[in-house]
Amino acid sequence: MTNNPHCQLPLPAPTDPVERLLLIAVRRMGTHGLRDAHAALLVFERFGIHFQRPLVLLRAYVMELARASQRQIVLAPCCAGRMTIDEGRMLAALAMVQTTPAGARHHLRQLCDSGTIDAAYSVCLVLAETLTGLGQPVTR
Repeated sequence: MTNNPHCQLPLPAPTDPVERLLLIAVRRMGTHGLRDAHAALLVFERFGIHFQRPLVLLRAYVMELARASQRQIVLAPCCAGRMTIDEGRMLAALAMVQTTPAGARHHLRQLCDSGTIDAAYSVCLVLAETLTGLGQPVTR
């Protein structure tokens, strides 16, 4: 994944607090590594004592996307008020995976430019189920 300050930002940033948190945490992990302390703090502040599962799954989601991708996944800087198409696809896959699996797979294939997205899809599904179970689903 790459954090490119000159990338185009065609999509509006999410207004939903959970989606915004996920976006910023992914950007932090893409820039500073999967173990970024600020990303972990954001997840902790949102989920309290139940933060570990969503944090580990978000790290796994980022890692599996990077592993599956045949191209650079473009992330905007953390402070950007808009989103890249790639960031939009990551959130869209999370929003669709429980109700429209084919749509989620399509977004992941487009994001990774690869047909080998099974691990990323599986983590996406478990992360979405976890967020829903905590009462904070991604509903894009």
